[in-house]
Amino acid sequence: MKILVVDDNTILREGLAALLTGRGHDVATAGTGDDAIAATDRGGAHAFDVVVMDIRMPPTHTDEGVRAAVSIKALRPDVGVLLFSQYAEVHWARTLLEVATSGVGYLLKDRVADVGGFIDALQQIAAGNVVLDPEVAAALVNTPRTTDSDLAQLSFRERDVLRLMAEGRSNGAIATALFLSNSTVEKHITTVFNKLGLETSPTGHRRVLAVLRYLST
Repeated sequence: MKILVVDDNTILREGLAALLTGRGHDVATAGTGDDAIAATDRGGAHAFDVVVMDIRMPPTHTDEGVRAAVSIKALRPDVGVLLFSQYAEVHWARTLLEVATSGVGYLLKDRVADVGGFIDALQQIAAGNVVLDPEVAAALVNTPRTTDSDLAQLSFRERDVLRLMAEGRSNGAIATALFLSNSTVEKHITTVFNKLGLETSPTGHRRVLAVLRYLST
């Protein structure tokens, strides 16, 4: 993969770049959100597969990374963006998910200790999937925002399935947690999609859209 690592902390930035380079990836670095946007814009047909973006960067060390991530997705929707932070902040995750339902992620920096899992997350994001740290997913699930009458149509079991989807569980993991067969879980998920009016679309991921609907309630 071609990866851009963006962090104002030189030690963290260069350390992560060295780790990824050692695994055979083509890595560039940047120290600010503006530099990341410019580097992505210059990429053209050879743009990065994924940008790993710290959230708190100069000049205010608040949300510069989030704003840069949103700009990058607007500029190049095909480029994956991973927010990489020490903090599980619901509003930052929602900001990113509201502008992009594919090729985005939010992981806590502690997860880099599992190098294989971290690289797998980057590959998933580069492939257009959504990856959320379990702690981030839990924070989203536990922080309701508005009500949605569509969700009232779901049975208790269907809501359980959707809740576990929101936690990032695979169909197999959901089946194990609820003591169901994989085929039964698949039927529940299809029913959830139908009740929420989520039709198959080449530009939308129904699983992600269903999770976003759940997290917005």
